[in-house]
Amino acid sequence: MSFAGINRSRAAPFVLCFSNPKDRLLRGHSGTTDRDAAMGMIKLLFAPIRGLARFPLFQLAIVVAAILFLQAADENTAFGQIFDGLDQLVSSSVTLISAIITVKSFTKSWLTSGFMIAYVYLACLLILFLGRVGSTIVVDLIGRNNLFWLRRAIARERGITAYRAWLPFERIRPAHIPQQVWEQEFAWLPNNKPPYQSLSHRVLRAILFYGVLALLVAILLQVFTRFSVLTWLFGATTR
Repeated sequence: MSFAGINRSRAAPFVLCFSNPKDRLLRGHSGTTDRDAAMGMIKLLFAPIRGLARFPLFQLAIVVAAILFLQAADENTAFGQIFDGLDQLVSSSVTLISAIITVKSFTKSWLTSGFMIAYVYLACLLILFLGRVGSTIVVDLIGRNNLFWLRRAIARERGITAYRAWLPFERIRPAHIPQQVWEQEFAWLPNNKPPYQSLSHRVLRAILFYGVLALLVAILLQVFTRFSVLTWLFGATTR
């Protein structure tokens, strides 16, 4: 073998390693691109289902179906016990309303149906909220540890969501204020603090606001209508 052939054979691995860097980059990201495309396809397929689930009549049908399912369950099962507790809660609520206003058969049937649907709807909302919180924690764990190589797909989706939320904030920024100063003042405070109050502070403020609002409504009902709400409340507390 000649010296030139030996040099060509030794240089072949280096040629294979360093040739076509663009092709190697595309081959390295082909897996993440396929995963992004799969995530987009899954979201596209589930979009009609999500739209149907947000429709109010569909939600009402689901709640009524859940009530009928609980009602048909055996009393010795867990679902039967849940319906018994729900029935007692609805009965006590109707009794509470009947102590304030006159409730006859027609009104009582509507109150019973309304309270039962409202309580089941609130329970479904609570279950969905807890499920959403749990799924968010799971997705955060997957993205942080790059489980199943889904960090890039999760980051892309959350980046799109963050950009869409940032656009309305950016549109009202005055031209003479730099973007960094604008964001530090209203969106990204120093020490990574959120630009809103803590959860306990917001809950306390909501309780005070709705408490004052309920008191004003009770006063208006006491003064301008025949519903003696305050008299009934003070009478119930002094018993």
